[in-house]
This record gives sequence, C-alpha cells and structure tokens, in this order.
Amino acid sequence: MNQTFTLPDLGEGLTEATVARWLVTEGEEVSVDQPVVEVETAKAVVDVPCPYAGTVLTLHGAEGETMPVGGPLITVGSPDEGSPQEDGDVPGALSYREEERAGVQPAPEPDAGGGAATDGDASGHVLIGYGTSGHATTGRTRRPRHPRTAGSAVPQTTPATASATTSAPAAEAAQAAEAAQAPRVSSPIVRRLARELRVDVAAVPGTGPEGMVTRADVLAAAGTQTAGNNQAAGGPAGHAGEATAAGSAAPSSGVEAASLAPAATAEVGSRDRRSGLTVASRTPITGVRRAIADQMVRSRTAVPDVTAWLDVDVTALLQLRAELREKDPDRAPSLLALIARFTLAGLRRHPVLAARIERAEDGTEEIVEFDGVHLGLAVQTDRGLMVPSVEHAERLSAEELTTAIAETVARAREGRCTPAELMRSTFTLNNYGPLGTDGATPVLNHPEVGMLGIGRILERPWVVDGQILVRRVAELSVCFDHRVTDGATASAFLTFVAECLNDPRAALARL
Repeated sequence: MNQTFTLPDLGEGLTEATVARWLVTEGEEVSVDQPVVEVETAKAVVDVPCPYAGTVLTLHGAEGETMPVGGPLITVGSPDEGSPQEDGDVPGALSYREEERAGVQPAPEPDAGGGAATDGDASGHVLIGYGTSGHATTGRTRRPRHPRTAGSAVPQTTPATASATTSAPAAEAAQAAEAAQAPRVSSPIVRRLARELRVDVAAVPGTGPEGMVTRADVLAAAGTQTAGNNQAAGGPAGHAGEATAAGSAAPSSGVEAASLAPAATAEVGSRDRRSGLTVASRTPITGVRRAIADQMVRSRTAVPDVTAWLDVDVTALLQLRAELREKDPDRAPSLLALIARFTLAGLRRHPVLAARIERAEDGTEEIVEFDGVHLGLAVQTDRGLMVPSVEHAERLSAEELTTAIAETVARAREGRCTPAELMRSTFTLNNYGPLGTDGATPVLNHPEVGMLGIGRILERPWVVDGQILVRRVAELSVCFDHRVTDGATASAFLTFVAECLNDPRAALARL
C-alpha cells in the first residue's frame, strides 16, 4: 500500500519549511525512521525521518521550495501500486512516475470486429484532474486543445460525411506531424518545473519511454541554458540577458511565451534598469536569511532600544584564567564561560533584563519574567547569524558552562540546533571581539529585552593607584528595551558585571 508522509509540525508554531536537501531519490528503498530530507525552518536545518518503509515513489517538492506544514512531503510504497487515496484526492490520480508514462502507452487495439471501443471503455491514461471520457478513442491520449464543455455531444462519423473528411493516410500523417511537434511531456509536475526554470519543453530531448521528457531532462536543460546565458554574458551589456540556450525554440503560445520569457533584469550579466550597472548575481531572500531579515526588521521597528557601554580592565580575569589552565588544562573554564557566569549573576540581581515581551490572548502586550535564564549566544554561521541558547544556564558552574557553550555553538554551526533552541533564549550574550570590533550597538533579539556585548581585548594605558600602566581593556555594552526598563537598571547591571570582570576572585567568593 502506498503511503504519503506529510511535513510534520516542527514545533514553536512554525507553519512552513524550505526543502534544503533531499537525502533520497525516487526509486530508492527507505527504511522506517530513515532521514529522507533536510528542511530549513526558523534558523535551523532539521533532518526529517520517514515513518514508512518501501520504495520512494514521489518527492513532493524541489530543493529550495517552501512547503506548508501538513502538506505532502514524500510518497512511499510499491512501484506497482497506484497513488494513495487521501481526502480531497482526485479519484484515479496517478503517481509521478505514472504521470510521466501517461500518454506514451500504445493505443488500445480495436475489437475483433474492427470497430472502435465501446462507450464503456476508458483510455486508462488519466492525468490528474482530467478523467476519462468513456467514449470512443482514436488512440490519441493527449488532452485536446479545445475540450468539450459538459453535456456537449460527440460528433459521430457516418458514411455520408466520411467522403468529406480527410482520408485515413492523410489523417495519420497529420497526426504524426502534430505529435512530432508537440513536446512529449504529460506530467503537470514536469511542466510546472519547466515553467519555473524558464525551459522550453519543446526543445528538450526526452530520455523517457518513447522520448518522454522527464524531470531530469528539464533540470539538465536548465543547467545547459544557464551555462549558455553565462557564456553570453561576456557580450555587450544590455544584450546579454536576451541570450537563450542553443537550439531553443520559440514558445508556441502567448501564455507560454509570457511564462518562459526572462524578466528584464532577472538574468545575471544583464544591465540593471535603475542603476545602469551590470548584474553580477541575484540571491532571493529566503530560508535563514529571510528569517534573520524579518527578525531584524521586527526588532528595529517595534523596539525603542538603547545602548550603554563601559570600558573595563580585564587584566585580572586573564591572569585568573591562565592560572586555572596551568593547574588543570582539561577542566579550566573558558574566558567566555567566566564572562557568562558573571553575566548570570548580574541577571539574578536584575531579572527584568532577562524578561520577554509577549502578546496576550486579548491582544495586549505583557512583560513576562521567568524563573531562570536561557542564555542565548550570538553565533556567526555559514547560514547567517544564529542565536542558540543554553537551557537554565544559571544552574551551571563556569566549568559546566564551558562545555555547554562549546556544544551549543558547534550544533549551531553544523545546523543541528532544534527550533526550540533557537527561539527560547531570554537574554543574549554577544561576543563580537573575535570579529575585530571594539564595540557595537547590536539589534535586540526580539522579544528579548536585553543583550550584553563584549568587544575585543586590547592593551591600553590605564591609571592604577595613580600610576599609568599597560592593562588589558575591553568594552562592554548593554542593549535594552526602554519600554521594559530604564537606564538606571541597565547601568546598574552593566557596572556590576564590569566590577566582577575587574576583580574576578572577589566576585567568585561572593557568588
């Protein structure tokens, strides 16, 4: 029995996901709970396992396509069986492979008497949404160009009118010429893919049964066409975008021409109409980048954020860490873990900075404070800026925080964080020092109300007990939502953390 697995609810109210990479191909055997696809949602890339075993019949989406939660993801079963019957499915609907084969099977043989098929016979080659007429067939299984309206009569050929019709050889020749000109593709999936990739299926050589154009043929043609366009981009700017793949034919209809024609400024190498510059690349804002962009815009437009900063002497902190590493290199806490430990101590004194603004059921906004802190960590990855979090970081020692931070950062960079890890933080620690920045005014990770930033550590002249000495100095900055708290609270938090970093031994004795 064929079974269709739908995109599951990945949690945290997510309604859609983007197919990042298929891990299986059609025709491949899969086992129960085998990961079949990587989907990108929120800011995570998640492996989705399939609960069914069998042969992969249909992959319901191309890589890069956004799919809704609850929509069909993959169909698994036996290649000899038809598509699964589900609520809302069209009776007689075929699987993807059956759709590709539709229209290329030999026409049914006439009965022994040489007559046409009876009204009760059906072609058996059904496309989704087309159905079978049950009337006589001439062996042509493609959808007619001008289908009859419901209730219209089927004209019957009589001896009186037979003389006025085209002779059988001429009709067969015309039909063969028409079939030769028409693209051998029956699958709506393949046609839609061709439209999206701007590929003229009439010019694509088919590798399927009897020259049928398959999805692989369309993808191959799209790659060839892209290579041709890129090669043509070396010509005069303004004409490069008009180049097409070698051997491509003009669309047969105005509708197809409109769907296949490239946009005026969409092709790489064309001249941008606004700036007049040659286009080097175009990258759609989708997936992770779309989520990051939405988050930044939401934070900047909704939050009246304020940033305060303070220089702090961290010489003693570096000395303490060096001593701990010398005593036990395997268990010594990292510098970021020590800063995190003092940050959590400051949040215990000023818990409002670890709150969130959430919308109540009646539409009003509420300041929600929590029992504990999920410490977010700003991490730069290949997919963009991520903010994974350490759950209940206030319960961990500096040594435990070292391990937890390293594991969390590694999962984020490998794309293995769950959506919950990326959406539950209540306060963010942003260490932009490794990026070579002294200070910054970061954007809050909405709906959080606070963020602490640490710049790079530099040697600077510093006054100590009336003497100018060379000390290791870093800049701390706290960004906060002014709707929730004010400058006095934020400044008190910032100065407490600075004092702990300036004299870490005394701070650890008090904690």
